[in-house]
Amino acid sequence: MNEQNAIIETARITSDDHGALSAWLQLSYGGSAVQGFGGYVLYLPKTFDHHAMKSLAGHFIYRVMEIAGVTKWHELPGKTIRVRAESSFDKIYAIGHIVEEDWFCPKEDFALS
Repeated sequence: MNEQNAIIETARITSDDHGALSAWLQLSYGGSAVQGFGGYVLYLPKTFDHHAMKSLAGHFIYRVMEIAGVTKWHELPGKTIRVRAESSFDKIYAIGHIVEEDWFCPKEDFALS
C-alpha cells in the first residue's frame, strides 16, 4: 500500500445510480486527473427486493466527514486528506485524516469481500 495526500474536489450524495443511495468524493493529487472514492450502496429504497433498514449510510457519511475534519457534508470540497491505494492508485482502499492516525476503510468497517 502507498499513501499520498489528496484534495477533495467535490463531494456528492446521490441516488441517481438505479435509485440506490451512494456517496462519492472526487479526489485530486495535484495533477489534471481526479479519482473517485465511494460508490458503495448505502441504502436500498423499499422498491428493491433486498431492502432493509440496516443502513451503512450513517457510518459512511460520518466517517468521511470525521476524516476530513468537517461537520457538514458541503464543507468537504477543498479539504486535504490522505489516501491508501494500490501502488498504481487504480483503487482506493482507505482515506485518512491529514495529521492524525485515523483511517476509514469501508471494506474493513463493513466487512465487505
